[in-house]
Amino acid sequence: MLRALEVRDFVIIDKATLEPGEGFTCLTGETGAGKSILVDAIELLVGGRADATVVRESAEKAELSAEFDVSSRLTEWLDQRDLAGDPGQLVLRRSIDRSGRSRCFINGHAATLAQLKEVGEWLVDLHGQHAHQSLLRTLAQRELLDSHAGSEGLARLTAEAYRDWKRLEQVAAEASAQFAQREAERADIAERVEQLKKIAPREGEWEQVAAEHKRLQHGSSLLAGAQSSLETLAEAEGACLPQLGAVATQLKSLSEHDDGLRPVVEMLESAEAQASEAVRELRHYASRVDLDPEALREAEARIDALHSAARRHRIRPEELPAKLAELEKRLHELQLSANPEALQKEVAAARERYDAAAKKLSAKRGSGAQALSKAVTTALAQLAMQAARFNVALQKTENPTAHGNEDVAFEVASHPSLPLRPLAKVASGGELSRISLAIQLVAAKASPVGTLVFDEVDSGIGGTVAETIGKSLKRLGKQRQVLCVTHLPQVAACGDAQWAVSKSAQLKFRVQRLDRAARIEELARMLGGAEATARKHAAELLDS
Repeated sequence: MLRALEVRDFVIIDKATLEPGEGFTCLTGETGAGKSILVDAIELLVGGRADATVVRESAEKAELSAEFDVSSRLTEWLDQRDLAGDPGQLVLRRSIDRSGRSRCFINGHAATLAQLKEVGEWLVDLHGQHAHQSLLRTLAQRELLDSHAGSEGLARLTAEAYRDWKRLEQVAAEASAQFAQREAERADIAERVEQLKKIAPREGEWEQVAAEHKRLQHGSSLLAGAQSSLETLAEAEGACLPQLGAVATQLKSLSEHDDGLRPVVEMLESAEAQASEAVRELRHYASRVDLDPEALREAEARIDALHSAARRHRIRPEELPAKLAELEKRLHELQLSANPEALQKEVAAARERYDAAAKKLSAKRGSGAQALSKAVTTALAQLAMQAARFNVALQKTENPTAHGNEDVAFEVASHPSLPLRPLAKVASGGELSRISLAIQLVAAKASPVGTLVFDEVDSGIGGTVAETIGKSLKRLGKQRQVLCVTHLPQVAACGDAQWAVSKSAQLKFRVQRLDRAARIEELARMLGGAEATARKHAAELLDS
């Protein structure tokens, strides 16, 4: 759950803080005030692409940060990557400077954009105001079905099996035409594989052996430094530790005559305790420092062998294990090409693996398509489209593809008398907005993340439908944290909390949480009309 969002020098925002609570929170304000910019900030914090244009004019860089509550599964992910912070808490930070360069941090640790994006997939699910445009694309429809059906893993497995099958087919096709050339390549790779196998590089070995070599290489100086420090602290004549104790004892007796000395005594006693602990640690360390010339020679020989192999292959030493695996795979393919019968068996086996994966994927998509069709049809009825039908059609492809044996198409009929048609052919913008929102509400319920953000997804909708949308989002807020940027008073009135975004004549950005009286004023502004009538209507909306 998002606890706090802080934004500095971002687009038109000089400084802003948002602290949404649990449940359903609405963001409202005049058009152009910057409501959606806060959503853009969240998107960048969870791995979105950025450039120099997001930096506010006259500022050197934009700075964004967010604090989240985290689950135990995400905590485990962070621990595995040495990105952990305070228990149960996650802090994301990102800065973008005038040159467009971006820096990312997770719990204060420098991170890559890919890591920020990966962690963001655990935290936030964004539903934008233009989602209906992406939902018109076949790829987006297929990905949404796989997400809802839980068949994403099978889809990846099918794509990998397809690529393996097609690669082997290509090897078979080239085998006869390029036999001499491939035989020369096979001999070269076989020699390289043999050389690398003799070295037998292990995953993570380079970092380990480099660190061990560095320690062994500096063993004498490490031991000398530890022993010298021990003498200065505790063992030499006039050592620090006894003198520190003597000073503490002297001042302690004097503090009986003047309480002003007590804080000094406490600091000295604390320093004496820490110095004693440092002495114990140094003695323990000095006993463990390894002065082993033979081990040093072995480490140097191993480093030289790994360096030489890496130089021959023009890669970094730490990439040697992956290079060996790559060469072994290529050698296997070339060996097969010299044996047509064995190669055809491999091609047939690869095709069987693809067929098996694609068959499981089709079955999973079939049950998922039925469930998604039913759920979206129900959601459409709640959005005042009671007569509408939604269907996820699976159309068998003529030939096997990387995405399986079927294309996915979203179909809709707004009235029982009308046939189902592709979503892309729905004429009404209002209908398309409602259908898109229904799909997003269903997809959001299936999402495992704790924070759902809706950015003006109610565009093109009004009247009683708007109230229905607000109630739907409020129900969703009982299960997850929901943030919604909206221009509809009927939706805003359903929020458990409401924040208003405004911009002064001096372009000062402001976002503030509204109490009941302020909410009535804001809802009245959104309703328009005569002030007294609008306020009365706003209060009724809020109470209902």
